[in-house]
Amino acid sequence: MARCAAVGDAVLAGDLLTFPAAHGAKVLCGPGLRRQGSGLGLAACKSGILRHKEPSVYWVDSQQKRYVPTKGEYVIGIVTTKSGDIFKVDVGGSEQASLSYLAFEGATKRNRPNVQVGDLVFAQFVVANKDMEPELVCIDSCGRSNGMGVIGPDGLLFKVSMNIARKLLTPNCEVIKNLGDLYPFEIVIGMNGRIWVKAKTIKHTLLVANVLESCENMTTEQRKRAFKKLSENVP
Repeated sequence: MARCAAVGDAVLAGDLLTFPAAHGAKVLCGPGLRRQGSGLGLAACKSGILRHKEPSVYWVDSQQKRYVPTKGEYVIGIVTTKSGDIFKVDVGGSEQASLSYLAFEGATKRNRPNVQVGDLVFAQFVVANKDMEPELVCIDSCGRSNGMGVIGPDGLLFKVSMNIARKLLTPNCEVIKNLGDLYPFEIVIGMNGRIWVKAKTIKHTLLVANVLESCENMTTEQRKRAFKKLSENVP
């Protein structure tokens, strides 16, 4: 039997939930929820805390170790093999994703992209379901790269929880803004919990990576003290 869940409640996988639609808007289900029937009911497919975003978007905030590919999400992958016209890419899931050489901006049969085994790619899922092999592309619907493609050879790749990766991707994230004020750096964040950073020096790159890795377990006050201490040591 479906129950009316409140934002902040703990939900279990299999729970049937109902939500009031805001001003007649359709309830949108995010990660951890799937639609149940034609009404406003949704079913939880993960255990965690129910979250809400105006006007009527709901999702389940959960701690998850293994990434599950989701259509439309942007991820950082590692090219593992080249098989004919297809690259196999490790995205941290249960199976590798495929990436066609034609899924790059300006790529043709004669003009193939320069992608080698071990390269990092920032790509988007266009196919992701339990019955088919995950498929990635490095172009948008207009055929433009739009920031996707092979990531430069320099920089540092490290892993964080998918929870903190989503928080860092929120608009006007304070952590990214405060770090940028201290050390200018480039950053690529994947929804699969992988982050690539590059600062002016190796020391600054490691400092940025350490702050991003530790910010999940820090309170707002602890983070402010950490940034204040870092600002005093900025050369």
